[in-house]
Amino acid sequence: MQDGIQAATGAPEAQDNNIDMAVTFFEGLAAKAAAYLPSVIGALIVLVLGLWVAGRVKKVAAAAMSRSGRIDETLSGFLSSLLHYGLIALVLITTLGIFGVPTTSFAAIIGAAGLAIGLALQGTLGHVASGVMMLGFRPFDVGDYVEAAGVAGTVKHIGLFTTELATPDNKQIIVPNGNIFDDVITNYSGYDTRRIDLVFGISYEDDIDKAMALIKSEVEKESRVNGDPEPLFEVDSLGDSSVNILCRVWMNRADYFGVKWALTKAVKQRFDAEGISIPYPCRSVYMEKAA
Repeated sequence: MQDGIQAATGAPEAQDNNIDMAVTFFEGLAAKAAAYLPSVIGALIVLVLGLWVAGRVKKVAAAAMSRSGRIDETLSGFLSSLLHYGLIALVLITTLGIFGVPTTSFAAIIGAAGLAIGLALQGTLGHVASGVMMLGFRPFDVGDYVEAAGVAGTVKHIGLFTTELATPDNKQIIVPNGNIFDDVITNYSGYDTRRIDLVFGISYEDDIDKAMALIKSEVEKESRVNGDPEPLFEVDSLGDSSVNILCRVWMNRADYFGVKWALTKAVKQRFDAEGISIPYPCRSVYMEKAA
């Protein structure tokens, strides 16, 4: 009977203890939440504002580089994206610092990871660095005819990793940027004018002055030849079977092949009409009869 009375009185006491423990737990939880709430709110504000600022900075930087007209669109996109992701990394590190995460060790981990990735991709990153240098310094532009890394062609596209060329017979050539930037680059489209050196061989029996006058006459008829610098006509060398006359003329870059082909044809036809011969190598064979 007495045991039943004690059990009846102990049950309310146990319930009160459970209630007290729950109240204490929630009070502690509320106290911790109240302590961390400013940090959480501050971290969220920094994160949201930081991401918004990073996006705005990317757009402003890209627009500014595009307006300058001196930075390639590919390079401006790459640099603005690089700036954007750098700011995002800074925002994340700052947010973690507000939560109490040691940012020094976190930055060290990021640096070590970056070093490992850089060593693994050093060849590829070298091509990217060369692409950035090419897009920044502009040794050639899209549409230029260049020779580099043992190949030649018209530039179709300049990327961060590779450059695309098209040969005169329309073959596509993809060249890594590192191979181009580390080699000598010959840009045939770098200047507005170009020079042609044409050599015409005449026989030793022909009149040199007459031949030079005929060449000069055909050059004067060609309207695409520039007058400044003036065309040059000189005896260049005495060959084994011909006297070689040098004709040096300047023209606009776009007229290079047209002028070359036109003058070659015109001078040959004029020589034929005026009796000037163009010698060619020949071999004499002497047969001896057996005694």
